[in-house]
Amino acid sequence: MPHVIVKLWPGKADQQKIRLAEAIIKDVMHVLKYGDESVSVAMEEIKPEDWAEKVYKPDIVNNAE
Repeated sequence: MPHVIVKLWPGKADQQKIRLAEAIIKDVMHVLKYGDESVSVAMEEIKPEDWAEKVYKPDIVNNAE
């Protein structure tokens, strides 16, 4: 059961986030052969000034492999 977390800066419209979640769900269903009831997406807004500490270092630098 895939759960996708999208971390992004604040300011995107709700409709944009909904469209993004729908596109992610569609692609995960297609690639992994799951039904839509098995895929979930969360949006986590991170302030630009917090990006390095909350996203870049822990999620990108520390997971380079």
